[in-house]
Amino acid sequence: METFAAIMARHSTREFTGKPIERGMIEKIIDAARLAPTARNVQPWDFVVVTDAAMRARLAHLTDFGKFIAQAPVCVAVFCRDTKYYLEDGANAATTLLLAAADLGVQSCWVAGDKKAYCPQAAALLGVPADHKLIALLALGYAATAPVAPPKRPLAEVLHWEKF
Repeated sequence: METFAAIMARHSTREFTGKPIERGMIEKIIDAARLAPTARNVQPWDFVVVTDAAMRARLAHLTDFGKFIAQAPVCVAVFCRDTKYYLEDGANAATTLLLAAADLGVQSCWVAGDKKAYCPQAAALLGVPADHKLIALLALGYAATAPVAPPKRPLAEVLHWEKF
């Protein structure tokens, strides 16, 4: 799949089949994420792959809007060391991960983020060092139903040349 096809194929999915994702595919997806752009090449990220159903259920229970994490075969917790640009770097890695997953036919949904009250609990649950911040919990799996693209603002509405 080409880059533009992966971008078009990626949609937030909250209903997954029970089909597991092969370990090699998960590693390929994480390998792509580690190649994401990063300020000053700091690469502050770490990825915790959670395939254990009980642990995914505990993570899902912590979230406000991510209860479906319990049904996804994989949850990837993206953490970054607390560096100057940890949020930008972590968001780049998470987005790259989502696109790599889509390229392999795996759908996803981004849950959580740096500002959620439960971030320290998620970090503690996963044994993450205190100097790391949660960027995202990414549910990964095969979509139970065909993903439907939500409406997006047209290019003419968002593109500005030279000035706003």
